[in-house]
Parts: sequence; C-alpha cells; structure tokens
Amino acid sequence: MENNKREKKLLKLVIAAMFASLTCVATMIIKIPTPTNGYINIGDSVVLIAGAFLGPFYGVLSAAIGSMMADVFSGYIVYAPATFIIKGLMAWVTWVVCGRLKQTNLRFIISALLTEIIMVVTYFLFEAFFMGQGLAASLGLTANAVQGAANFILGFLLFRLFNKSRGLSEFLLIFKK
Repeated sequence: MENNKREKKLLKLVIAAMFASLTCVATMIIKIPTPTNGYINIGDSVVLIAGAFLGPFYGVLSAAIGSMMADVFSGYIVYAPATFIIKGLMAWVTWVVCGRLKQTNLRFIISALLTEIIMVVTYFLFEAFFMGQGLAASLGLTANAVQGAANFILGFLLFRLFNKSRGLSEFLLIFKK
C-alpha cells in the first residue's frame, strides 16, 4: 500500500515536470515580437490545461515554473518572478472554475476567458508599477490581449482533445484521486 502511494506521487511529479517542460517549450517555440519588447507566445494554452487537469498543487507549480523558466531562458529574467505568480494564479483560477470532477466546455471557456483577462491586467500592473512604466505600460495591453485570445482558442482545442481522448483523460485521472 505504501509503495502504491509513493508510485502515484512519483507519477504525479513526473507528469507535472513534463507539463512544466511543455509550458516552457510552448512559450519559447513561437515568439512573435511586440513593439513593447515583449513577445506573443502559445504557452498559456498549456498553463490552462495544467490548471484544468493537474489541480491546484501540481498544475499551479508546473504552469508557474515552466513559464518562469521560459522567461529566464529567453532573457526576460526581470519578468520571471511576476510570471511565476501570474501563471500560477492563472492555473489555480482554471482549476477553481473548472472544478475538480465536472470539467465541461462551458466551465473551461469561462475559466480561460477569466485567466486570460487576469494575465492582461496583471502584466499591465506589473509593468506600470513595478517596472516604473506608468501609463506607457498600456502599450502592451493589445499584444497581451492578442496572446490571450490565441491561447484561449488553442487551450480550448487542447481541452477538447484531452476530454475526448479516453487514454489521455484516464491517464490524468491520477490527479483527481
């Protein structure tokens, strides 16, 4: 019995690490530069999936660590602490709205919209107040909104794929027990 618990815990840790890596790669693989020296990426789609399927601990940590590492590897280290908090919050909100057992398309849509709005607003606040950009930080709102919209669509497609794939959904049931 004790070995089974350890094996489950190890499996959860391995899957969470895979999601962190996937988040990092998805964030770095497609980078569309913005006029504000940032970039549009597709990493949030994995953040949403991690929150929906991996839960409040593993989902939050995999989203936060993977996104933060993408900032570090991409030379945006000044954003890394904010990214850790923002992406972790996004995954947590996704988990809260989707629910632990009753993940539906509508719940995912609501959570994805909410979390992408959170992303746009919190990066604006970070840049305006902590980076000292003031109202000039509003220049990044459009790029972040485009990123949010793209990740909303891609995240929803991935969510549907995970829910429709019996093998994937059964594999991830380990996080619901």
